[in-house]
Amino acid sequence: MSKFETLVDLYHAAIKTYPDNQLFGTKKNGVWEWITYLEFGKLVDQFRAGLAEAGIERGDRVCFIANNRVEWAVAAYACCGLGASYVPMYEAQHPKDWQFIAKDCEAKAILCATDEIVKKTLEFVDDVPSLKFLISLDPKSKAEGKVKLYKDMLASSKKVPTIKPAVKDTACFIYTSGTTGNPKGVILSHGNIASNVSAMHEVFPMSAMDRSLSFLPWAHSFGQTVELHGLFSMGASLAICEAVDKIIDNLSETQPTLLFSVPRIFNKLYSGVQKTISEKPEIVQKMVKSALATRAKQRDGGEVSLGEGLVLALTDKIVFSKVRARFGGRLKYAFSGGAAISREVAEFIDGLGITVYEGYGLTETSPIATANWPGNRFIGSVGKPIPGVRIEISPESEIIVYGPNVMQGYHNRKEENDAVFTSDGGFRTGDMGKLDKDGFLFITGRIKEQYKLENGKYVVPTPLEEQIKLSAYVLNAMVYGDNKPFNVALVVANEQAVTKWASENGVSAKGEKLLEDKKVRELFKKELDHYGEKFKGFEEVRDFALIFEDFTTDNGMLTPSLKVKRREVLKKHGHLIEALYSKKKEKSGDKGADKPAEAAS
Repeated sequence: MSKFETLVDLYHAAIKTYPDNQLFGTKKNGVWEWITYLEFGKLVDQFRAGLAEAGIERGDRVCFIANNRVEWAVAAYACCGLGASYVPMYEAQHPKDWQFIAKDCEAKAILCATDEIVKKTLEFVDDVPSLKFLISLDPKSKAEGKVKLYKDMLASSKKVPTIKPAVKDTACFIYTSGTTGNPKGVILSHGNIASNVSAMHEVFPMSAMDRSLSFLPWAHSFGQTVELHGLFSMGASLAICEAVDKIIDNLSETQPTLLFSVPRIFNKLYSGVQKTISEKPEIVQKMVKSALATRAKQRDGGEVSLGEGLVLALTDKIVFSKVRARFGGRLKYAFSGGAAISREVAEFIDGLGITVYEGYGLTETSPIATANWPGNRFIGSVGKPIPGVRIEISPESEIIVYGPNVMQGYHNRKEENDAVFTSDGGFRTGDMGKLDKDGFLFITGRIKEQYKLENGKYVVPTPLEEQIKLSAYVLNAMVYGDNKPFNVALVVANEQAVTKWASENGVSAKGEKLLEDKKVRELFKKELDHYGEKFKGFEEVRDFALIFEDFTTDNGMLTPSLKVKRREVLKKHGHLIEALYSKKKEKSGDKGADKPAEAAS
């Protein structure tokens, strides 16, 4: 299976094989500009020399505080070519996290995207003994003291050959954001990441003709391995998205053939398209429903009648093709990872004529452990183990991963390493799942997130939350019921959608007062009932609180990889959740107010 052994092998092969192909596209002054593989290779050579001249050597660590940009990729491959390790962080992270990570990994240098980040970083450089200098990508920064400028480092006159790292040598540290405590440094070797990329070549339908719109952060393993290293190794091109709120605009401008995303983005696309279709004439809505059913029949290998085929063709021409045009018109495949995508959303996107491939993995598995691919696809599953990887399910339903993709361990965390590795080298994922008879893996929840209701029933909240978030009126949700008689939900309302609905339905309340309005609460009760109709009886959400403030990385309620920090949400909004249970107790005389949750099953 070994196509590549190290990221340096991958880099040399790509530059040599695809010198004239477009690699990275960035939008400047309203125009997309592209850099070729050969031009990128020259930048890597120049920056590698600049790093060497500045004192970076084999075994050193260089931190990055930057969003996706050409310089990020230049720095990563330059570090690899010196035998150094790169340690990516997020611009949105708190400076105390930058300080902790730089100190924990013993960074020798930090690459900073902006002058503002440089200034914040200078405040703690003296507290990180290993740190020798900062590198600023911002032309506004001044080269003084410990600050060097990226553009100056490109001007080095040295010629520095690449070092051939060993398969076990560390390529990068990726610090898991975690929902509690300090970040943990996941040590990924060249062999770990290269094995994932090699497996992609075996199973995924990608080529040098493909293009993606890159908005998943490369500081996260999914975006980095699958999109950056994976597509680079295939000679494909990556347009670097301006910002998350520009995704739709950038899709239509750059016309990608591939989309790599997490369910949160797919959910937003689904909600937007569903809302657009719901505003069409009833005959069009019926055609869409029929066409989606026909696509599902085709997917399952069933026979399609002449009439069904004609309706599908017509619907594709007047509805689905227009939706695809909003995404650039060339989108063939959508790859989902990072969390389980709703089957309803996956089937809908697939029905539009964009094939969905869902996978599963963690930072600790480089990240891909399982995936769907052509000839091995089952919507609703996260696929089969990729080549070279083996999956086992423990008696407690925990997913255990074996293979060359499994990390080297957590940096300086012996106790945690002892806890996650089995005696025979397997990695305990902390996720619960099951394998069907054909080897497809299904995720059933996360061990740490599941909780027990008073009646003894176990609830895994994440799949319930994903269903609720399919509503166009919901931005986010957290389901809660730990040691309680039933589940409730804290729902982040989509202010724009709710305000529009209110104006169309005779509700005069504005702002926060909207969320207290009886009609608005009835709307959300209807939405929760609709999207929760497949919940088991004991999973039912019996009451809810509404807020407008979304969970974000800025307010500390989302990790940089967009997972909810439940403890932080409870810290801020726990009083709203507790009030829901108090309200039920006050109404305990009401019919069925406190009946056991399982009675509804």
